[in-house]
Amino acid sequence: MASLKELKGRINSVKSTQKITKAKQMVAAAKLRKAQAAAEAARPYAERLTGVMASLAGKVGKNDQAPRLLAGTGSTQKHLLVVANSDKGLAGAFNSNIVKAALVKARALIADGKDVEFYLIGRKGRPVIRRTFPDRIGVQFDTTQVREPGFNEAEQIADELVGMYQDGRFDVAHLFYSRFQSALAQIPTEQQIIPVAAPETAAPESDAVVEYEPGEEEILEALLPRYLKTQIFKALLENNASEQGASMTAMDNATRNAGDLIQKLTIQYNRSRQAAITTELIEIIAGAEAL
Repeated sequence: MASLKELKGRINSVKSTQKITKAKQMVAAAKLRKAQAAAEAARPYAERLTGVMASLAGKVGKNDQAPRLLAGTGSTQKHLLVVANSDKGLAGAFNSNIVKAALVKARALIADGKDVEFYLIGRKGRPVIRRTFPDRIGVQFDTTQVREPGFNEAEQIADELVGMYQDGRFDVAHLFYSRFQSALAQIPTEQQIIPVAAPETAAPESDAVVEYEPGEEEILEALLPRYLKTQIFKALLENNASEQGASMTAMDNATRNAGDLIQKLTIQYNRSRQAAITTELIEIIAGAEAL
């Protein structure tokens, strides 16, 4: 049985931990408001751009004149899995859920005889993927110096991916991130970003006849890189909001658990202290009677 000094030390230690988790919860809650606003503000633009892309892709089709980012290489042998994680922990299962979805996809592709390579954003997912597929990690994009994800990071990632695609390092690229739904729910999401997949449901046709100048192929050639950057930027914003929501929830749970543990340890401390006092009284009374 633990001594009174040990119990007192454990109580003080848990109280210190509770202060840290409470502070982290408040910081995550403050950051969540800004991150959620940024993610929600980016969605209309990304959705509208997707509608424009669907309209143009429907007119051009995947013919010989279509840009390579839309038409593809003609092969699906080499797959690149772009996994977006954070650089910080204390966010519950946020990072592990994204990595789990990427690993499931990788195993399925390898079982089908495909070549798989990883492009890692953030450092929290690296150890698990490195242990599972040590020889399949290609590029690791460093975000340790990035306080908040911005369009510059999305542009750098997109330019690097396009360069790798043009060099023939992969045929298909899949992006894995967490879509923010609420502070309690973050949904691991997979999206094919190269070649650009035509949306399953295009925008409804209207009676207006739209003519593109100089032409659909030329517009697509210029619009596809921006579309790719926008999708990556949206994924980074969704990831940031999801991370803050998961962190706030995890720290709230940790604070509550610390409170429960403090209560249990305090009860145990009081019982031990009462038992020690009772023992001392019995010894004093026994000694007095002996005299």
